[in-house]
Amino acid sequence: MAQAPSSLPQACPAPLLEVQGLNAWYGAAQVLFGVDLQVGRGEVVALMGRNGAGKSTTLKAIVGLEVRRTIQPGGQLRFLGRDIARCAPFQVARMGLGYVPEDRRIFTDLSVRDNLEVGRQGARHWPDGSAAPHWTPERLFGLFPNLGEMPDRPGGRMSGGEQQMLTVARTLMGQPLLVLLDEPSEGVAPLIVEQMAHTIGQLKAQGVSVLLSEQNLHFAAAVADRAYVLEKGQIRHHGAMADLVADPKVRGDYLGV
Repeated sequence: MAQAPSSLPQACPAPLLEVQGLNAWYGAAQVLFGVDLQVGRGEVVALMGRNGAGKSTTLKAIVGLEVRRTIQPGGQLRFLGRDIARCAPFQVARMGLGYVPEDRRIFTDLSVRDNLEVGRQGARHWPDGSAAPHWTPERLFGLFPNLGEMPDRPGGRMSGGEQQMLTVARTLMGQPLLVLLDEPSEGVAPLIVEQMAHTIGQLKAQGVSVLLSEQNLHFAAAVADRAYVLEKGQIRHHGAMADLVADPKVRGDYLGV
């Protein structure tokens, strides 16, 4: 006999990433002012805004790179429920938080395969104990066929789009549960943009979360579930990606489209 559905509400899983009251500075210049955002498991979230709005700075502040960050009183910066506000970048990487910088930062003298090996970390599990996706060079060559055709090519002899794919693949070798992806569609050919969209879809299908900094509304609309819009270092809009696409006032005020 089928059981009657429970009348008790189902508990919502805790977000993988919780940011509340995040400030950031470059030297004496404050760039972020009390940024709040969350990313759940298997969710793709777009962080949008014009040039200089603070998108890349937000990602750097989350991982602790290149900026001075503080948390406002009552705020938090947590990954997997753990406070990372005082963690170094290598510590959050070991926890399963991956970062793909806009400027790629591959090792130009190393081959594709050796670049991947640099990023290798061990297998991970989700907070509930289930196994997280495990990436190997062979599996990544299936996801990025172009890389599979040049495993021994030095990184410095690749096109910009190929280097972008290599940077993403190297980050995935760290077995991340959440990937921070900075401007993946910027300055690359349309075919590479399409490949990036496919890759994000593959990550989401396996439960991996993505927070991407992006200006390209068409690209973001194709991959993201929700969007936060930044202007002058502050969150000005938050909601479903479809609602942002359908709202000409918000697009015009904060994105110029």
